[in-house]
Amino acid sequence: MAKLFVYDAFNNRFYTYDLNENDPMPYSYGSTLKLREFRGSSGANVLWTTTAAMEAWNLTRRTYGKSIPVGYAFKRIWEGGHGTTSQHYAGVAFDVGQSSGADARKAIYNAAVATKAWGYVEPLSMTPTWVHFDRRYGKPACAKTTAGYPTVRRGSRSTYVLVLQDALNALGYTTGTLDGVFGARTETALKGVQRRFGLTADGVCGCNSWKKITEAVVGIGRTSTVIDK
Repeated sequence: MAKLFVYDAFNNRFYTYDLNENDPMPYSYGSTLKLREFRGSSGANVLWTTTAAMEAWNLTRRTYGKSIPVGYAFKRIWEGGHGTTSQHYAGVAFDVGQSSGADARKAIYNAAVATKAWGYVEPLSMTPTWVHFDRRYGKPACAKTTAGYPTVRRGSRSTYVLVLQDALNALGYTTGTLDGVFGARTETALKGVQRRFGLTADGVCGCNSWKKITEAVVGIGRTSTVIDK
């Protein structure tokens, strides 16, 4: 069983589901994406994504017209595996087609591009043995990049807040809960880690805070202070 958060930006709210590994992902078309496929190699008990990412998946699957093997979609930030601005940590990125031939991967890539639903589809020259696409959202906190996480602060609600809460908890600064809602305890935890890194303790996670926090936590593994609730 896993707890899944699905963020709907239109309503600015989360929907939560308790799912088995072979259950279809909410909002996915039929059974084209199961929880275990979305999970990939992640061993976490809590996962998250957005309705927009699921809608983009549906469009891609329909455009391609047949099964798309998913090799990797989600990871918690302390599980690592990607860079410090990975959209896999935000639950909005998919790496697919690893078991497909070159022609099939090209067709999947073309289908993803044709939907115009993804914010980014990685050129095949960069990922010759798989296809990457993601549905990131929000203006990046760091200038001159499209890959980074947006600024989040008290009152924010998003999967990026989940990334932040997950990182803070892993570093020993408890947010009390893992819910994607930036409240008082998340703000207090952020201020604590900002002081640790010599940053202005303003409780706003902008460019410098994201850099320091993600560099410290990516891939450190499940610490004793990680929470799943």
